[in-house]
Amino acid sequence: MTESSPILSDINQILQRFAHFGVHLSLTRIERLLANLGNPQNRVPIIHVAGTNGKGSVCAYLSSVLTQAGYRVGRYTSPHLVNWCERICINNQMIMPEALRSRLETVIAAVAAAESTPTQFEIFTAAAWLHFAEECVDIAVIEVGLGGRLDATNVCDRPLVSVITPISREHWQRLGPTVADIAGEKAGILKADCPAVIAPQPAAAAAVFQARLKSLNCPAVWPQPAQDLGEGRARYLGTQTQIDYSLSLSGAHQLVNSAVAIAALESLQQQGWEISETAIQQGMAQTQWAGRLQWTDWVDAAGKRYPLLLDGAHNPAAAVALRQYVDQLGADCASTTATWIMGMLATKDHADVFEALLRPGDRLYLVSVPGHLSANPVQLAEIAQSVCPKLSLCQTSADLITALPAATLFPGLRVLCGSLYLVGAFLQELYGPVENTQNPGG
Repeated sequence: MTESSPILSDINQILQRFAHFGVHLSLTRIERLLANLGNPQNRVPIIHVAGTNGKGSVCAYLSSVLTQAGYRVGRYTSPHLVNWCERICINNQMIMPEALRSRLETVIAAVAAAESTPTQFEIFTAAAWLHFAEECVDIAVIEVGLGGRLDATNVCDRPLVSVITPISREHWQRLGPTVADIAGEKAGILKADCPAVIAPQPAAAAAVFQARLKSLNCPAVWPQPAQDLGEGRARYLGTQTQIDYSLSLSGAHQLVNSAVAIAALESLQQQGWEISETAIQQGMAQTQWAGRLQWTDWVDAAGKRYPLLLDGAHNPAAAVALRQYVDQLGADCASTTATWIMGMLATKDHADVFEALLRPGDRLYLVSVPGHLSANPVQLAEIAQSVCPKLSLCQTSADLITALPAATLFPGLRVLCGSLYLVGAFLQELYGPVENTQNPGG
């Protein structure tokens, strides 16, 4: 452990005091808290990013390009993989633990005794707004935590650009049972007369967004996916511009995410922000986003290294994108059989994720997600075998430490997925606490 580990423990303890208040979607508490802090959010120009999949990648692209363009750029994302500091970054450098603890203490001191207690996410979001304001960022890229309309990040009346990435059916227990219901919540980040960039959407979601855009008089761009030029190159075709660039993030879905990011940058250019084509190309090429189609090595007790693909793939749409990537790898090496090491939260759509990922002949090791409300691996095994009865192996393990050596007994592709929290647990086991200023996500 490094000397700053006690500070990370302090941060965990501070935030744990608010964890039992759960998730209560509302703007009342966060608005009151921010008012007590002097409304720091009003001092921070923002790009606001909502959606189901691709939010993190789009935020990473935007912050990378804007940093290359010479701006001081805040970035607020969730969840983290290893520690809370990852969520708050300036110019791709995560907040130092000492600074985060100080911001949290300031926020908590602003909670009046007579007020209803904010949730953990609201406390942390207020700390992010305060940090960006006090650090005088030129612009902040803000990712919605859950939904949009009542999310704690939705407190700015005049975002520079509102971005909505592809929508699918996730968090339906809180956001509504249909894609249209979910889109209605995401559309809550759109503001009157403010520019919007909307990714390609299912028809039901697109109809909701079109109606909302019209009612608010929002000038909107619906960018098409970038053209795949091969060998990690892509071409963005905007209404007035064409840009060729390198894609540093893997997967065909990055053709959508990168195009959405560049369309948002175009909107900023039209508002007078100086962002050169070179900055876009360099920023896109240098973007990093940990835990999403990330290659690493697992090293066994004997020191032998085994390639391992990491991906959250925590909902059906993300699982489809991961399977497409795996299939492409298989096409390149004439094999699509995979060994999966998976854990999922209890609230996820387990059968749909398995249906997207598993194929006959695949091997599956199931574990619990440590530190979170995990689905039972035995119950997951029953679901997996029902969805794909021709798995060559389906086995539960006590934890990652026992599953990984077993998974290396077989040749071919190995994938750790099913939850970003599980990926984070692996990265923490591999690297220990991430406590320096280099953000593992970019």
